[in-house]
Amino acid sequence: MATDLGELLVPYMPTIRVPRTGDRVFKSECAFSYDSPESEGGLYVCLNSFLGFGREHVERHYRKTGQSVYMHLKRHVKEVRSVAKLFSNLELNRDFNGGDYEYEDEAKLVIFPDHFEIPLPNIEELPALVSESVTIACDAILNAPSPYKKQESDSWEEEIQVSKHARSLTQQENGVRIPPSGWKCAKCEMRENLWLNLTDGSVLCGKWFFDGSGGNGHALEHYKKTNFPLAVKLDTVTPDGADVYSFDEEEAVLDPHISEHLLHFGIDMLQMQRNGHHTDNHVQPRVSDWEVIQEAGLKLKPVYGSGYTGIKNLANSCYLSTTMQVLFSIPEFQRAYVGNLQRIFDYSPLDPTQDFNTQIGISPKMFKALVSKGHPEFSSNRQQDAHEFLLHLINLVERNSSGSENPSDVFRFLVEERVQCCQTQKVRYTQRVDYLMQLPVPLEAASNREELIAYESKRKEAEENMRPPPEPVRARIPFTACLQAFTEPENVPDFWSSALQAKSAGVKTSRFASFPEYMVVQIKKFTFGVDWVPKKLDVSIDVPDFLDLNRLRATGLQAGEEELPDLTPPIVIPEDTRAPEIDESSVMQLAEMGFPLEACRKAVYYTGNMGAEMAFNWIIAHMEEPDLPSPSLPTTSALDNQPPEESISILTSMGFPRHHTIQALKATNNNLERALDWIFTHPDCEEESEAMSDTADTEPNDNSFSNGNAHSDSSLSPDQDLSSPRVRDGPGRYELFAFISHMGASTMSGHYVCHIKKEGRWLIYNDHKVCLSERPPKDLGYMYFYRRLSSC
Repeated sequence: MATDLGELLVPYMPTIRVPRTGDRVFKSECAFSYDSPESEGGLYVCLNSFLGFGREHVERHYRKTGQSVYMHLKRHVKEVRSVAKLFSNLELNRDFNGGDYEYEDEAKLVIFPDHFEIPLPNIEELPALVSESVTIACDAILNAPSPYKKQESDSWEEEIQVSKHARSLTQQENGVRIPPSGWKCAKCEMRENLWLNLTDGSVLCGKWFFDGSGGNGHALEHYKKTNFPLAVKLDTVTPDGADVYSFDEEEAVLDPHISEHLLHFGIDMLQMQRNGHHTDNHVQPRVSDWEVIQEAGLKLKPVYGSGYTGIKNLANSCYLSTTMQVLFSIPEFQRAYVGNLQRIFDYSPLDPTQDFNTQIGISPKMFKALVSKGHPEFSSNRQQDAHEFLLHLINLVERNSSGSENPSDVFRFLVEERVQCCQTQKVRYTQRVDYLMQLPVPLEAASNREELIAYESKRKEAEENMRPPPEPVRARIPFTACLQAFTEPENVPDFWSSALQAKSAGVKTSRFASFPEYMVVQIKKFTFGVDWVPKKLDVSIDVPDFLDLNRLRATGLQAGEEELPDLTPPIVIPEDTRAPEIDESSVMQLAEMGFPLEACRKAVYYTGNMGAEMAFNWIIAHMEEPDLPSPSLPTTSALDNQPPEESISILTSMGFPRHHTIQALKATNNNLERALDWIFTHPDCEEESEAMSDTADTEPNDNSFSNGNAHSDSSLSPDQDLSSPRVRDGPGRYELFAFISHMGASTMSGHYVCHIKKEGRWLIYNDHKVCLSERPPKDLGYMYFYRRLSSC
């Protein structure tokens, strides 16, 4: 019999592998479902790819790959009934009710498609050549570490090493002091992704990211000019440390002296830590937040079934689970992923653990590993901001929805920004895409202001006399005050007026050029104190169940308004008289596209030698400037022709069809970044573009959205303007259906829960527990989700 079984295995021996260093072995969960060895059908581990599959999914993998040999793992759970068994060599666990259970594992080989089974103990009876190889492979699989162990060791806080510059870093005595807020890049208008150079205190922007966020690379450019090696990301400074990057070592690093280096520029981390402990010990509302938001003390009724399933907390993963619970209560997300589940599974790649559309609906651990891959924050085990994760997830949904329904369309809307020169009164209207509405918290508008003033006086008096602080008072802010603060004009720092050809005072107002199907409202509760201590505003806001934003509809250019001239600020020539270093390879790449050599050298210089792509975009942006030589092309403008072959090649190398990339480049004036975003936001245009000739001489559309009257009762769509992002415009009347709440002193600690209204009932989702809500704390939420009311 053993010989017969050995003969069955012989044809498959070349496909049986032994896991090597770097191979991930999924022996505890299915790549397509929640199945595990404890499931009724057990788990099948492929002896070639080491992927795990439940009983109903293993056949699909066999048909797709032809891999026939699997290790079937089955764990039997039995209750311990005698004291003697407590001393057995079986693995024991204690369940949450205090009962004792034993786990007994069973393993065998299964050969598909005929399901021949070989129990592992019987492998030794097989012919020596077969048994030795198979035994080594099986032992290696059974003893393999968690497939997430490598990722966990690669996470932000574990892989990074101490910088070689940390101990010997020289800091300039230049008097620079960094404020706790209001940062802006010293070289451009960027106000996010800002890095503080630890040598001279320069605040500069980071590199440009795929999703359009990031910056213009001025921090790196500064290093190339100065060789000042270390920089810290400003919005990551906490009492526990900060994110530090070494330009010289080209990686994230540790700086053991970070507190001293930051103190040099006025950022006192030790003071932050003392204040942090003071907050933990004395601010009592944090305790009541936990009780009120989780509805502690109330007898909540658990609910179960489809739509009422909790998500296990993987240690500080509640920001992920609450966001996913809310998203999957939206029909568009259900339809895109749950409704298409069979199709997604059938068309998944050979390694479904790396496929976003497969993982978005199953095991939270496998999903978290995928969506956080390469992200310095989400790949760590630290608590994160649910707002930032939502935007990160929307970006991933956009990138993985090409050619199919994009459920994140329901959040997308256009914002009209009106900027006015205070001196000439001339205006400029532009539009940008956004996915949520951020509401400021005007503490000065608190309805219990007198009570707050009295509390602050008592608190200071108690602190001076070293007495216990008084009972804290929570500020009560009217929602209408938050909405009013959102609509107020704001000053534009360093505004350059094209009418005056000089810097001037400017003000900006924002209105909705379109309203989305689902409006997400974030309350801006998190801020920095004057001493750089991250803090959370302790406020209660009377958030309404019904929200009418129609009065905030944008109107576009009005009668009597005069537009600012469409001119760009002049180029500021650096004072440094040294001959500039120019990347000649980038110059030649641009020259091959037909641009004059002088223009190519200018573009490479002014973009800080950051590559041909950045320099190309600079040329496009400065085409009309009189001192830029005209390109030597057959026509008068590079924009009237076929998009540059270099740009087409860059996009097609990413896997996009040639006709689709040409259409995207034409629709975005040959801007690579905007073209890439256009491709992801216009998957439906791929089929339409097949009918177009690759050499069509059509004038490209403008993607600036400038000076248009956006007031329309119909939805904007690619059919109306191929260069516009898809938005689902409609009335601005909404009903609240979910909110996410945060408990704790900052986004880097604490806990998240969410409340969702289903079938007329409010429910609370707290990790794996789902219950009917008795008192939904709508006034203490962090992010609120509204759905559009159907037209009456």
